[in-house]
Amino acid sequence: MMKKRTHLIFLLFILVLKGSAQVLTHEDSLTLLKADSLLHIVNADTSLRIMNINPNFNQHVDSVLAYQFQINRDGSKYYWYLKNSPAGLKIDKDNGLLTFRPDKSYFLSGKLRYDYEYRVTVGVQNLSNPKDRYDTSFGLTFYNTEILTSKLKPSISGSLVVYEGEPVSFKVQCETGSFPIEDILFSSSISIKNFSLVKKCDDEFNWTPGYDFVNPETDADKQKTINLVFVGSTKFKVRDTATVKVIVKDAMNYPMANEEFRQVAKSINTYSLKLKYTFLQIDKGLKRTRGARSTFDLTTAATALTGTVLNTSSSTGAQNTGKVLPSVGVALVPVKETTAPPKNVEQNQAALIRSSIKRLDYMIFDNQIIGDKDPDVIKKTNKLKDELKQIQTQLIDVPVEMATNMTEEELNNYFNSPKVNKKYRLKK
Repeated sequence: MMKKRTHLIFLLFILVLKGSAQVLTHEDSLTLLKADSLLHIVNADTSLRIMNINPNFNQHVDSVLAYQFQINRDGSKYYWYLKNSPAGLKIDKDNGLLTFRPDKSYFLSGKLRYDYEYRVTVGVQNLSNPKDRYDTSFGLTFYNTEILTSKLKPSISGSLVVYEGEPVSFKVQCETGSFPIEDILFSSSISIKNFSLVKKCDDEFNWTPGYDFVNPETDADKQKTINLVFVGSTKFKVRDTATVKVIVKDAMNYPMANEEFRQVAKSINTYSLKLKYTFLQIDKGLKRTRGARSTFDLTTAATALTGTVLNTSSSTGAQNTGKVLPSVGVALVPVKETTAPPKNVEQNQAALIRSSIKRLDYMIFDNQIIGDKDPDVIKKTNKLKDELKQIQTQLIDVPVEMATNMTEEELNNYFNSPKVNKKYRLKK
């Protein structure tokens, strides 16, 4: 009896286990497994996912990429898409086949870059249920085994000829190859200063050679040659060198020459003002003397005329007075010569000073410099110097003094007044 009862209990236990396994599978989608007398419950693969996603693709520029993505579902009910994809990368929306054939024109035009990781988003979505979708990303990098050397290309080629004081200006451009030039070093065959340093592509080099750069006594042909060397390097220290040859010729120091001209012109103007004031003083003295002599002449004439009139009078006393008056007029002549003697020397000095002033004004007008780089500036300066020295020597005996109570405008107005011009104008 005990054996039969035990056998029945065992059979019931087996039936209970089978029924429990069926309930679990039907209701909770669970799988009951048995291994080494142990039961394990495992979840089923129900989440949408890409089973063979590759996190990174390294693609040669001349190779073709073809990669088939797979999902854990029926692919006919889903479609594929890409986001942030580089130019040329495609995916078949029906089966998830990723394809790419790089074209060098993409890289030459700048649409694609070497050794740069493009992050691309790939996604798959149910055609019937928009919520049933899955997105992930992968990296895509292009490389090229053909090395194209990057080169420096200054905007000028060959030799550049400039004169002292003229600016040297050009751009240092780059012809980009497989790897761009990142740093540019500069050196020159002769030490220079006050130049703009070129550090990267498209930077502009500016330098102006000073007027003392060329030594006419020691440098052959009055010129000096300098080599400007630019060395560009990539991140892998691949270098390219570009050299610009600059020939600097001796030139006139225009700033200094112009300043010298202005100083000489200023000295002439100052000396001219002194002469004008001296002329004013002499001319006023001549005017007073002329007035005094005219007064004596009028008095003498009036006396002689009065004496003639009185001589014709019937009165004896008037006739006697008329006889005396001409003698009085004659007596006034030596008084006039003593009191207001003629100033012929001063008259000649005034005329000479006036002609000298006119000549200086004409020389200033005739030797004006044209622009900041008049090639005849030194010649004109020397001509003004010679003229000033000649006039100063000619008027060395004339006491020249500067006006302290008159302005330049007042002196010019007096010197150019109509009365003065009429007085000293040459008569035919």
